[in-house]
Amino acid sequence: MKTVNVVAAIIRKGEKILATKRGYGEFENLWEFPGGKIEENETPEEALKREIMEELNASIEIEKFLINISYDYPDFHLNMDCYLCELKGPISLLEHKDACWIGKDEFETLDWIPADIEILEVLENEL
Repeated sequence: MKTVNVVAAIIRKGEKILATKRGYGEFENLWEFPGGKIEENETPEEALKREIMEELNASIEIEKFLINISYDYPDFHLNMDCYLCELKGPISLLEHKDACWIGKDEFETLDWIPADIEILEVLENEL
């Protein structure tokens, strides 16, 4: 099975995190943490900063590594490094349909992409 290496930004503002609604592909209309594929010769941190600029037209400061998620989808294996981040300025939705700031008591109100659900469990203790 093919492995896809990606990064995700858990962007925190106080006790809330940024969730984004996917605007394309198999998981369109499901909620996720923004990020994307790591390109060749790129560190995960470089990939994350590039992806957030491409998806949200925003800069981030990476605070710390949070968790690695390993998840098997039917067609591929996902290896996702997740980082707690701080947003530097406003966002513009370039690839997502919507975005919202949610607290841990609101996690279950959104329909999440399967691999991102495991991140929510870790965030229960972080926020």
